[in-house]
Amino acid sequence: MTFAPDMTERLARARADLRMGVPIVLDTGAVVLAAETLDAARLAHVRGLGGDPALAITGWRAQTLKARAYDGDVARVALPPDASLGWVRSIADPSDDLNNPMKGPLRTQRDGGADDHRAAIALCKAARLMPAALVLSVADPAGFAAMHQLTMVSAKAAMDTGLSALNPIIAARLPLEVSEAGRLHIFRPDDGAEEHYAIEIGQPDRSKPVLSRLHSACFTGDLLGSLKCDCGPQLRGALSQMGTEGAGVLLYLNQEGRGIGLANKMRAYSLQDQGFDTVEANHRLGFDDDERDFRIGAEILKRMGFSAVRLLTNNPAKVARMNDAGVTVVERVPLKVGENPHNHAYLATKAAKSGHLL
Repeated sequence: MTFAPDMTERLARARADLRMGVPIVLDTGAVVLAAETLDAARLAHVRGLGGDPALAITGWRAQTLKARAYDGDVARVALPPDASLGWVRSIADPSDDLNNPMKGPLRTQRDGGADDHRAAIALCKAARLMPAALVLSVADPAGFAAMHQLTMVSAKAAMDTGLSALNPIIAARLPLEVSEAGRLHIFRPDDGAEEHYAIEIGQPDRSKPVLSRLHSACFTGDLLGSLKCDCGPQLRGALSQMGTEGAGVLLYLNQEGRGIGLANKMRAYSLQDQGFDTVEANHRLGFDDDERDFRIGAEILKRMGFSAVRLLTNNPAKVARMNDAGVTVVERVPLKVGENPHNHAYLATKAAKSGHLL
């Protein structure tokens, strides 16, 4: 028996370390520092180690910077000898792209593999940081980690796209405006990531398709009443419909900003103020159109005893992902609410580029 953390727990440590600017080590032989939290002292230390450090960015970010992504989904930008902390940040962060469009020429590495760089980006994404990391190969990763008291993790585990087990923690009665027969369930993943919630209205029959919605957290829309999206009206509209019917389950998934986190969502909003649409802003940041994992919602429903749903959504991708994850969608129930002059272009982009049925 040992008190040592297992790999899932080490990955949770690694995400926290990267958020604080602390390097982590991959067992395949690389030290990784998140570009967003890198400081000048650690950048200088990386230089002092020798070798050929590279700034790993996604293919989307490379496309914006006109840098060659020889590895397709990832580009390994060679760190120039005189690269400053500001230079690193400018490659990772698109906020000043329009003011300073010429950041190159950028030399990207072509030889060798990019698996360590993919793992580094995956860890940055999981930590809700910008998807960019400084990566340097080291000959003895275990020794390097021990010498510097750094967390070492498996590169393969960092790339694992499997769903972490979701554990029911507690459920309690919660009277709501839409229904006094409300109940809130809390689910906690094994990997130390954000908790997710299920709001149960009434007493839905587990043997029949339940009226359900997968709602991704939106701090700005749900809590502040933002007019830039339709999230708040969709949340309240879905709960209202469940209250009217007397039964339903709303899954509140902590996947803010389509899974990129609130800070990155605000970066995307800043880019939208420069004239880019939602999808373009995500790409310039280095993210895919949508980074959410809808399997989480399907797993919670199954843990609650449901196998079929009537899904409140305008997004066909949610229907497909739920069916793929083993929860049958017997009906897609439209939820068309919340359009206003501020979000008209946003909704048009959802329809044109993300296939939403509006």
